[in-house]
Amino acid sequence: MEAYTDFAQVYDTFMDDIPYEEWCSHLAALIEKYGAGESLADAVTRADDMKEGREDGRNGNRFLRIDEEKNDINVVKKNLHQECNTILDLGCGTGTLTEMLARRGYDMIGIDNSQEMLRIAMDKREKSGLDILYLLQDMRSFELYGTVGAVVSVCDSVNYLLEEEDVVQTFRLVNNYLFTEGIFIFDFNTVYKYETVIGDAVIAENRDECSFIWDNYYHEAEEINEYDLTVFVREDGEESLYRKFQESHYQRGYRLEQMQECLRRAGLVFLEAEDADTHGEVTDVSERIYVVARKGD
Repeated sequence: MEAYTDFAQVYDTFMDDIPYEEWCSHLAALIEKYGAGESLADAVTRADDMKEGREDGRNGNRFLRIDEEKNDINVVKKNLHQECNTILDLGCGTGTLTEMLARRGYDMIGIDNSQEMLRIAMDKREKSGLDILYLLQDMRSFELYGTVGAVVSVCDSVNYLLEEEDVVQTFRLVNNYLFTEGIFIFDFNTVYKYETVIGDAVIAENRDECSFIWDNYYHEAEEINEYDLTVFVREDGEESLYRKFQESHYQRGYRLEQMQECLRRAGLVFLEAEDADTHGEVTDVSERIYVVARKGD
Protein backbone atom coordinates (compact mmCIF):
# COMPACT_ATOMS: atom_id res chain seq x y z
CA MET A 1 0.00 0.00 0.00
CA GLU A 2 2.99 2.35 0.13
CA ALA A 3 2.38 5.33 -2.12
CA TYR A 4 2.59 9.10 -2.15
CA THR A 5 6.29 9.53 -1.47
CA ASP A 6 7.81 12.14 -3.80
CA PHE A 7 4.39 12.83 -5.32
CA ALA A 8 3.19 14.15 -1.96
CA GLN A 9 5.01 17.45 -2.50
CA VAL A 10 2.95 18.24 -5.62
CA TYR A 11 -0.27 16.46 -4.62
CA ASP A 12 -2.14 19.62 -3.64
CA THR A 13 -0.99 21.37 -6.80
CA PHE A 14 -2.50 18.76 -9.07
CA MET A 15 -5.60 18.29 -6.91
CA ASP A 16 -6.56 21.98 -6.86
CA ASP A 17 -9.68 21.19 -8.89
CA ILE A 18 -11.06 18.79 -6.26
CA PRO A 19 -14.28 20.26 -4.79
CA TYR A 20 -13.21 19.86 -1.17
CA GLU A 21 -15.63 22.49 0.10
CA GLU A 22 -18.52 20.68 -1.55
CA TRP A 23 -17.32 17.36 -0.14
CA CYS A 24 -17.01 18.85 3.32
CA SER A 25 -20.51 20.34 3.21
CA HIS A 26 -21.99 17.04 2.06
CA LEU A 27 -20.18 15.04 4.73
CA ALA A 28 -21.33 17.49 7.40
CA ALA A 29 -24.91 17.17 6.12
CA LEU A 30 -24.74 13.37 6.33
CA ILE A 31 -23.26 13.53 9.82
CA GLU A 32 -26.07 15.86 10.89
CA LYS A 33 -28.65 13.64 9.20
CA TYR A 34 -27.61 10.47 10.98
CA GLY A 35 -25.95 11.93 14.04
CA ALA A 36 -22.31 11.42 14.97
CA GLY A 37 -22.77 9.07 17.89
CA GLU A 38 -25.00 10.00 20.81
CA SER A 39 -26.36 13.51 21.12
CA LEU A 40 -25.24 15.67 24.01
CA ALA A 41 -28.58 15.07 25.71
CA ASP A 42 -28.06 11.32 25.45
CA ALA A 43 -24.53 11.72 26.78
CA VAL A 44 -25.85 13.66 29.77
CA THR A 45 -28.41 10.93 30.45
CA ARG A 46 -25.69 8.30 30.23
CA ALA A 47 -23.50 10.27 32.65
CA ASP A 48 -26.41 10.69 35.08
CA ASP A 49 -27.09 6.95 34.90
CA MET A 50 -23.46 6.29 35.70
CA LYS A 51 -23.63 8.59 38.71
CA GLU A 52 -26.70 6.84 40.02
CA GLY A 53 -25.11 3.45 39.48
CA ARG A 54 -27.59 2.34 36.82
CA GLU A 55 -24.80 1.46 34.41
CA ASP A 56 -21.01 1.30 34.42
CA GLY A 57 -20.58 3.56 31.43
CA ARG A 58 -19.08 0.94 29.20
CA ASN A 59 -18.81 2.00 25.54
CA GLY A 60 -17.07 -0.33 23.15
CA ASN A 61 -13.67 -1.06 24.64
CA ARG A 62 -13.51 2.03 26.88
CA PHE A 63 -14.79 2.50 30.42
CA LEU A 64 -15.84 5.93 31.62
CA ARG A 65 -16.36 6.07 35.38
CA ILE A 66 -16.96 8.90 37.81
CA ASP A 67 -14.20 9.59 40.30
CA GLU A 68 -15.68 8.41 43.60
CA GLU A 69 -13.90 11.12 45.59
CA LYS A 70 -14.57 14.08 43.28
CA ASN A 71 -17.88 12.69 42.01
CA ASP A 72 -17.55 15.18 39.13
CA ILE A 73 -20.47 14.49 36.79
CA ASN A 74 -19.56 17.50 34.65
CA VAL A 75 -16.19 15.98 33.74
CA VAL A 76 -17.91 12.80 32.55
CA LYS A 77 -20.46 14.80 30.54
CA LYS A 78 -17.67 16.76 28.89
CA ASN A 79 -15.74 13.59 28.04
CA LEU A 80 -18.79 11.91 26.54
CA HIS A 81 -19.66 14.95 24.45
CA GLN A 82 -16.10 15.29 23.19
CA GLU A 83 -16.05 11.64 22.22
CA CYS A 84 -19.28 12.01 20.24
CA ASN A 85 -17.94 15.11 18.48
CA THR A 86 -14.64 13.49 17.43
CA ILE A 87 -14.27 12.46 13.79
CA LEU A 88 -11.57 10.27 12.31
CA ASP A 89 -10.44 11.10 8.77
CA LEU A 90 -9.10 7.74 7.59
CA GLY A 91 -6.62 8.22 4.75
CA CYS A 92 -6.44 11.95 5.40
CA GLY A 93 -3.58 12.67 2.98
CA THR A 94 -2.37 16.26 3.19
CA GLY A 95 -5.18 17.18 5.58
CA THR A 96 -7.19 19.56 3.38
CA LEU A 97 -10.55 18.00 4.23
CA THR A 98 -9.47 17.35 7.83
CA GLU A 99 -8.87 21.05 8.35
CA MET A 100 -12.20 21.99 6.78
CA LEU A 101 -14.08 19.68 9.14
CA ALA A 102 -12.10 21.02 12.08
CA ARG A 103 -13.20 24.55 11.17
CA ARG A 104 -16.79 23.33 11.39
CA GLY A 105 -16.25 22.54 15.05
CA TYR A 106 -15.41 18.84 14.99
CA ASP A 107 -12.52 17.41 16.98
CA MET A 108 -10.44 15.84 14.25
CA ILE A 109 -8.03 12.91 14.04
CA GLY A 110 -6.25 12.18 10.78
CA ILE A 111 -4.65 8.86 9.88
CA ASP A 112 -2.50 8.14 6.85
CA ASN A 113 0.29 5.70 6.04
CA SER A 114 2.34 8.22 4.03
CA GLN A 115 4.84 10.08 6.17
CA GLU A 116 5.36 12.63 3.40
CA MET A 117 1.63 13.41 3.13
CA LEU A 118 1.32 13.78 6.90
CA ARG A 119 4.30 16.13 6.99
CA ILE A 120 2.41 18.47 4.68
CA ALA A 121 -0.75 18.06 6.77
CA MET A 122 1.17 19.02 9.90
CA ASP A 123 2.67 22.05 8.16
CA LYS A 124 -0.89 23.17 7.39
CA ARG A 125 -1.85 22.59 11.02
CA GLU A 126 1.04 24.74 12.20
CA LYS A 127 -0.11 27.60 9.97
CA SER A 128 -3.82 27.29 10.80
CA GLY A 129 -3.37 26.67 14.52
CA LEU A 130 -6.12 24.03 14.45
CA ASP A 131 -6.03 21.32 17.12
CA ILE A 132 -5.79 18.17 14.96
CA LEU A 133 -4.16 14.88 15.95
CA TYR A 134 -2.31 13.19 13.07
CA LEU A 135 -1.21 9.56 13.27
CA LEU A 136 1.08 7.66 10.91
CA GLN A 137 -0.73 4.32 10.64
CA ASP A 138 -1.95 1.75 8.15
CA MET A 139 -5.76 1.74 7.93
CA ARG A 140 -5.72 -2.05 8.12
CA SER A 141 -4.21 -1.98 11.62
CA PHE A 142 -4.89 1.49 13.02
CA GLU A 143 -5.31 2.08 16.76
CA LEU A 144 -6.99 4.92 18.65
CA TYR A 145 -6.93 5.96 22.30
CA GLY A 146 -10.74 5.78 22.43
CA THR A 147 -13.87 5.81 20.34
CA VAL A 148 -15.09 8.46 17.88
CA GLY A 149 -18.51 9.70 16.80
CA ALA A 150 -17.85 9.25 13.08
CA VAL A 151 -15.26 7.96 10.63
CA VAL A 152 -14.92 9.41 7.13
CA SER A 153 -12.75 8.11 4.33
CA VAL A 154 -12.99 9.83 0.96
CA CYS A 155 -11.07 10.46 -2.26
CA ASP A 156 -10.94 6.70 -2.97
CA SER A 157 -8.71 5.77 -0.04
CA VAL A 158 -10.55 2.45 0.29
CA ASN A 159 -9.58 1.57 -3.30
CA TYR A 160 -5.98 1.19 -2.16
CA LEU A 161 -7.12 -1.95 -0.32
CA LEU A 162 -6.54 -4.55 -3.01
CA GLU A 163 -8.04 -7.56 -1.21
CA GLU A 164 -11.55 -7.88 0.18
CA GLU A 165 -10.12 -9.30 3.40
CA ASP A 166 -8.20 -6.05 3.86
CA VAL A 167 -11.44 -4.10 3.38
CA VAL A 168 -13.22 -6.26 5.95
CA GLN A 169 -10.36 -5.91 8.44
CA THR A 170 -10.37 -2.12 8.05
CA PHE A 171 -14.15 -1.99 8.44
CA ARG A 172 -13.93 -4.14 11.59
CA LEU A 173 -11.55 -1.63 13.13
CA VAL A 174 -13.89 1.20 12.16
CA ASN A 175 -16.76 -0.62 13.86
CA ASN A 176 -14.63 -1.24 16.93
CA TYR A 177 -13.69 2.42 17.38
CA LEU A 178 -17.08 3.95 16.66
CA PHE A 179 -19.03 5.35 19.59
CA THR A 180 -22.55 4.01 20.21
CA GLU A 181 -24.67 4.74 17.11
CA GLY A 182 -21.62 6.25 15.40
CA ILE A 183 -21.51 6.43 11.62
CA PHE A 184 -19.03 5.57 8.88
CA ILE A 185 -19.02 7.50 5.59
CA PHE A 186 -16.71 6.48 2.77
CA ASP A 187 -16.47 6.62 -0.99
CA PHE A 188 -14.95 4.29 -3.56
CA ASN A 189 -14.28 4.18 -7.28
CA THR A 190 -16.23 1.54 -9.14
CA VAL A 191 -15.14 -1.21 -11.49
CA TYR A 192 -17.00 0.68 -14.22
CA LYS A 193 -14.80 3.76 -13.75
CA TYR A 194 -11.53 1.89 -13.97
CA GLU A 195 -12.62 -0.47 -16.71
CA THR A 196 -14.45 1.98 -18.97
CA VAL A 197 -13.60 5.58 -18.10
CA ILE A 198 -9.91 5.77 -17.21
CA GLY A 199 -8.62 2.28 -17.93
CA ASP A 200 -5.59 2.32 -20.30
CA ALA A 201 -5.85 6.11 -20.66
CA VAL A 202 -2.99 8.57 -20.53
CA ILE A 203 -3.50 11.84 -18.68
CA ALA A 204 -0.98 14.67 -18.82
CA GLU A 205 -0.87 18.17 -17.40
CA ASN A 206 1.70 20.91 -17.78
CA ARG A 207 2.17 23.67 -15.18
CA ASP A 208 4.85 26.31 -14.84
CA GLU A 209 6.25 24.80 -11.66
CA CYS A 210 5.58 21.10 -12.38
CA SER A 211 4.18 18.69 -14.94
CA PHE A 212 3.01 15.10 -14.87
CA ILE A 213 2.20 12.14 -17.10
CA TRP A 214 -0.29 9.62 -15.69
CA ASP A 215 -0.37 6.26 -17.50
CA ASN A 216 -3.27 3.97 -16.57
CA TYR A 217 -3.25 0.22 -17.07
CA TYR A 218 -6.35 -1.76 -16.17
CA HIS A 219 -5.84 -5.40 -15.18
CA GLU A 220 -9.21 -6.95 -15.93
CA ALA A 221 -8.74 -10.29 -14.18
CA GLU A 222 -7.85 -8.67 -10.84
CA GLU A 223 -10.02 -5.57 -11.46
CA ILE A 224 -7.02 -3.50 -10.44
CA ASN A 225 -6.00 -0.19 -11.99
CA GLU A 226 -2.29 0.51 -12.12
CA TYR A 227 -1.25 4.07 -12.73
CA ASP A 228 2.33 5.07 -13.27
CA LEU A 229 3.14 8.68 -12.52
CA THR A 230 6.03 10.57 -14.04
CA VAL A 231 6.42 14.01 -12.48
CA PHE A 232 8.75 16.88 -13.31
CA VAL A 233 9.21 19.50 -10.57
CA ARG A 234 11.10 22.74 -11.11
CA GLU A 235 13.97 23.17 -8.70
CA ASP A 236 13.82 26.19 -6.41
CA GLY A 237 15.49 29.22 -7.91
CA GLU A 238 15.93 27.59 -11.31
CA GLU A 239 14.10 28.60 -14.49
CA SER A 240 14.85 25.58 -16.65
CA LEU A 241 16.02 22.85 -14.28
CA TYR A 242 13.47 20.20 -13.36
CA ARG A 243 13.74 17.10 -11.19
CA LYS A 244 12.08 13.93 -12.47
CA PHE A 245 10.59 11.23 -10.26
CA GLN A 246 8.26 8.29 -10.81
CA GLU A 247 5.74 6.40 -8.69
CA SER A 248 3.37 3.51 -9.30
CA HIS A 249 -0.01 3.27 -7.58
CA TYR A 250 -2.51 0.42 -7.52
CA GLN A 251 -6.21 0.71 -6.84
CA ARG A 252 -8.91 -1.95 -7.02
CA GLY A 253 -12.38 -1.22 -8.32
CA TYR A 254 -15.33 -2.44 -6.28
CA ARG A 255 -19.05 -2.90 -6.75
CA LEU A 256 -21.64 -1.70 -4.28
CA GLU A 257 -22.71 -5.28 -3.55
CA GLN A 258 -19.15 -6.16 -2.55
CA MET A 259 -18.95 -3.21 -0.18
CA GLN A 260 -22.28 -4.08 1.40
CA GLU A 261 -21.04 -7.62 2.03
CA CYS A 262 -17.79 -6.32 3.53
CA LEU A 263 -19.79 -4.07 5.86
CA ARG A 264 -21.96 -7.00 6.92
CA ARG A 265 -18.94 -9.20 7.64
CA ALA A 266 -17.36 -6.40 9.67
CA GLY A 267 -20.49 -6.01 11.81
CA LEU A 268 -21.47 -2.59 10.43
CA VAL A 269 -25.04 -1.76 9.41
CA PHE A 270 -25.50 -0.42 5.87
CA LEU A 271 -27.71 2.68 5.76
CA GLU A 272 -27.55 4.14 2.26
CA ALA A 273 -25.52 4.60 -0.90
CA GLU A 274 -25.55 7.35 -3.50
CA ASP A 275 -23.80 8.39 -6.67
CA ALA A 276 -21.03 10.71 -5.48
CA ASP A 277 -21.38 13.03 -8.47
CA THR A 278 -25.17 13.38 -8.65
CA HIS A 279 -26.04 12.54 -5.01
CA GLY A 280 -28.81 10.48 -6.56
CA GLU A 281 -29.43 6.79 -7.03
CA VAL A 282 -26.50 4.50 -7.76
CA THR A 283 -26.55 3.26 -11.37
CA ASP A 284 -24.51 0.94 -13.56
CA VAL A 285 -22.50 3.95 -14.75
CA SER A 286 -21.76 5.45 -11.35
CA GLU A 287 -18.04 6.19 -11.21
CA ARG A 288 -17.74 6.98 -7.52
CA ILE A 289 -20.16 5.92 -4.76
CA TYR A 290 -20.76 7.28 -1.28
CA VAL A 291 -21.73 4.75 1.40
CA VAL A 292 -23.09 5.48 4.87
CA ALA A 293 -23.07 2.77 7.56
CA ARG A 294 -23.72 2.68 11.29
CA LYS A 295 -21.94 0.92 14.12
CA GLY A 296 -23.27 -2.57 14.66
CA ASP A 297 -23.32 -4.83 17.67
